[in-house]
Amino acid sequence: MSTESQIRDRVLRALALNRTPGYHYVGNFLDLSFDVNTIEDVRIGMDGGAHVAEANGDINCAALAVLADMSMSANVRSGHTPATRMATVQMSLQFTGAPIQGRLQSASKQQGYIAGITSCQASTDCVVSANGKPVCYGTGTFMVLDPPKGVALYSMPHRKAGDAEIAPLAESELTRDERKVLALADKALTDTHKSGTFIRRFWGIETHALTQGAAGKLANGVHTSNRVGHLQGGLTMGLGVATAEAALPATWMLSNVTAWYIRPGEGRVIKAKSKILHHGRLTSVVRTVITGKNNKRVMEMVTTHAHRVPAQ
Repeated sequence: MSTESQIRDRVLRALALNRTPGYHYVGNFLDLSFDVNTIEDVRIGMDGGAHVAEANGDINCAALAVLADMSMSANVRSGHTPATRMATVQMSLQFTGAPIQGRLQSASKQQGYIAGITSCQASTDCVVSANGKPVCYGTGTFMVLDPPKGVALYSMPHRKAGDAEIAPLAESELTRDERKVLALADKALTDTHKSGTFIRRFWGIETHALTQGAAGKLANGVHTSNRVGHLQGGLTMGLGVATAEAALPATWMLSNVTAWYIRPGEGRVIKAKSKILHHGRLTSVVRTVITGKNNKRVMEMVTTHAHRVPAQ
């Protein structure tokens, strides 16, 4: 089977999985495997491949951020009910520089709840590894929320490696919204032959450099949203990272990202604007603001970047 056929099958299989309520298309497409799922220990795996690869072979940063986000929030959700809605308050990832390729494994644990506040918030940390080597260390804070008015939440299914395979949907049985997702994937596959990577085009991440910064946007939809229709938190971070990286030459490597989630990512188009705060000889710092519907601020992000070792 060709690479394109494999990606299309993955898109159609994720659509089949997405018909079971309680989860979201992003997680089904990435095929996250909940191998261990307790308060003390969560381990989630995710395979790399052409469907999530960047030009250098590394797994797309947004996909990695989804993995870290889902892993750390699962520790908190495990202390409540499987249907509990979690909101990311803050997330930080520190990268090691190791290749982000192959199968990723995120191991996370809960640090504890925050005392003396009116909301229910807990902090967690994680280590994401590839080929036995850590690729990043993460920390996050997550808050238990009621579902939006009129939205019923179902228990989140936790599929894992070895579970019964789910057959891809036949194109003839797709609903209108499902046909839109497949059309986006087909267009992404076609456009990838011209330039870019499949995953960026599928998720609709577009960036361009500006004087002393960059701008970016993402087309929100069923294929990028969470259980309540907002842009999935890891993808929000991924859009910010892609925009921040566009502000600097390719000789710079992302070393850290810290993001503060201000409100849900609502709207058909989510936008990002990056500004270089410091452009030094060895390190650079970029601030990124992400906005959604009615230009409301969704996220504040600061990234640090380190100068790469020149290619030999």
